[in-house]
Amino acid sequence: MPCPPIGAAVQLHHMDLLRDWLFDADRPIEIQDFLAPDVIAGDTRDLVAELRRALDGHRGPRGVHGPFFGLDLSNPDLEIRAIIQRRLIRGIEISAALRADMMVIHSPFTFWHVLNYTNYAGMRASLMDACAACLAPVLEVAEREGVTLVLENLDDTSPDDRADLAARMGGARLQLSVDTGHAELAHQNYGAPPLIDMLGHAGATLGHVHLQDVDGHADRHWHPGDGQIAWRPVMQYLARSAPGARLILEVHGDHARLPRTAAMLADLVG
Repeated sequence: MPCPPIGAAVQLHHMDLLRDWLFDADRPIEIQDFLAPDVIAGDTRDLVAELRRALDGHRGPRGVHGPFFGLDLSNPDLEIRAIIQRRLIRGIEISAALRADMMVIHSPFTFWHVLNYTNYAGMRASLMDACAACLAPVLEVAEREGVTLVLENLDDTSPDDRADLAARMGGARLQLSVDTGHAELAHQNYGAPPLIDMLGHAGATLGHVHLQDVDGHADRHWHPGDGQIAWRPVMQYLARSAPGARLILEVHGDHARLPRTAAMLADLVG
């Protein structure tokens, strides 16, 4: 039961530090330079060109974290939806320019929604309709560019919401992503299913995992092992049941430790 390759979420300024570790083993890379609204809405040509030079020689899987600040996929306002679609389509175009075949987007579903599905008749259906209408033209571009979108849990407490949306959209261009820290926070604070069950519920649609640790209070993005997630069962589940999922360490700080953290996680698979 080998451990799937573990890669990292990086920005351009991390590339020199991690180049040998990432490139020598063709590890997956997730580019995160296009999150800020002023970046994704501006002229990205120079940044894309710099990243292409920095990525020269990398032969592993490659992805981009798409924009998400203020971009609620379930927004019912048609004018605002048009802006959301433009931002996501621009993210796909950037992905294609960087020869990336995956883009992370954020789920709009929250604990408040779950608490009020029965309180507001038709709310869940309206959310699904709005998400589907927002994503339909975006997924057409993704299909044309060969980019798969992965829908990451943020404040989700019900795994059914993202799964049902992916099933509704059909096709292989919308899969699910699980962020381990987000799932652990939802479990501890909102009574969501445990992380291992969130992974299991995604089943065959699990295309991507953000590996990060938390203390149960905030979205720390610590190195795995620095928080309280039980990593051995998580890594053994991923190796056994989701060997095709793209595993990305997404930490905030101390990037020089990433090779050691990845080795520790791989050792847990045994």
